[in-house]
Amino acid sequence: MGQTLTMTTAESNGTPTPPSPGPAVQRTGELNRTARTGILIGSGVLALAIQLALFSWSLLGWLVIAAITYCLAIYLASRVVEGSRHATDRLVTGVVTTFFLLAMVPLVSVTVTIIERGTRRLDPAFFTYSMQGVGSGDVGGAYHAILGTIIVTGLASIISIPIGVFAAIYLVEYGGKSRTARALTFFVDVMTGIPSIVAGLFAIGLFTLFLGPAYQSGIVGAVALSVLMIPTVVRSSEEMLRLVPNELREASYALGVPKWLTIVKVVIPTSIAGLATGVTLAIARVMGETAPLLITMGAARGTNLNPFEGSMAALPLFSYQQYASPGLDRAASLDMAYTAALVLMIIVMLLNLLARLISKIFSPSTGR
Repeated sequence: MGQTLTMTTAESNGTPTPPSPGPAVQRTGELNRTARTGILIGSGVLALAIQLALFSWSLLGWLVIAAITYCLAIYLASRVVEGSRHATDRLVTGVVTTFFLLAMVPLVSVTVTIIERGTRRLDPAFFTYSMQGVGSGDVGGAYHAILGTIIVTGLASIISIPIGVFAAIYLVEYGGKSRTARALTFFVDVMTGIPSIVAGLFAIGLFTLFLGPAYQSGIVGAVALSVLMIPTVVRSSEEMLRLVPNELREASYALGVPKWLTIVKVVIPTSIAGLATGVTLAIARVMGETAPLLITMGAARGTNLNPFEGSMAALPLFSYQQYASPGLDRAASLDMAYTAALVLMIIVMLLNLLARLISKIFSPSTGR
């Protein structure tokens, strides 16, 4: 009775009663950075020892064994020190990090290989000479291929950007849930997944109907690239236009501004940073296509600046040609192929940097 009176008095005074300890006690320890680093280093050393014991060494195998060892070790250590919930969290974090590193292995490997092999012919002759009249023992270049890439990609952009942006404007501003908008969305989704060789076959078939067979030129390759570029531009532009708040449109309508002028003066300027970024990334995506250009442009060895007549060259075609038909000096041809790939990679990287710069410059200010 005295104990009951004491508990009742404590409850009436608002003093919380301590909970009774359950069968499972929560651990309050924590694995500090030193312990986690030690586990990581130990896992790497153990993985190396296992590979040396098996008399085999590979970077990928070492990463896999070390990752598995680290996940098991960090889980057991965390379960002992921190408890089951923290242990599960650290296990999932280790698994996600492992798969991220595995995904980075081919990317890093390709990048290192291209840089290592591509810098061997990164000289002025590569940018100032073509392969016209180049025989055994002569040194050629990719001047014609670089110009061909710029011309064909520029024509593809001129074709694709207006079509893609205007189609996105129709879908967001005018189409709504109409049958035409649904059909357009369906065809854009289908075009997004078509193989690149199909785009080349479409372009060569289209020009064959009007100009006869065996017609190869830069404009045919530009049309093939535009087929691949249009759905990317439509999708990216549509997403950017949908991010524009409807309040801006409604405020413009309330002032009596017509819809077309609202799109020109409000919607497009607000989303211009995203539109420019999407267009730039679409250009970078089609610049490295090889299959559609191979059947539409041929593989010229000389410089041709007329995209409407005669075969042209491009960096992807040049790299493929040097690899597939190396000539007498196979090592020199392979070095030129890797250098062409490196130059193409640098151009794509510059386009990505340009997209980020455009996004930073033209993005609307959020400060007051």
